[in-house]
Amino acid sequence: MIANYGFRDGSGEWHVTIDTDKCDGCGKCAEVCPAKILKVGPDEIDIFREEPVAIVKREQRKKVRDSCAPCRPACGEEPAPCAGVCEPKAISFSNGWKKRYQGLGRKA
Repeated sequence: MIANYGFRDGSGEWHVTIDTDKCDGCGKCAEVCPAKILKVGPDEIDIFREEPVAIVKREQRKKVRDSCAPCRPACGEEPAPCAGVCEPKAISFSNGWKKRYQGLGRKA
């Protein structure tokens, strides 16, 4: 299942997306996240899943735009730290960051 953690407002769409079918719950993403917004826990979407998955902490979901901005997901040549260590490639981001940083001297 696809879990979108974040929000949409007039400035764009700000989601950290975790494909729970791919996530193996290893926790590497949570370890390297500079903002510490990720954790490993029970799957909130598939309540019958027994294995833990990566999730965005509930209190951080309305803050992902600002919390993830230093990593500039999808804006540079390298992925954000959490996506970079995710071997099954379960973490991705909405395009709000790319739109925000286009034309500001950062690679899009």
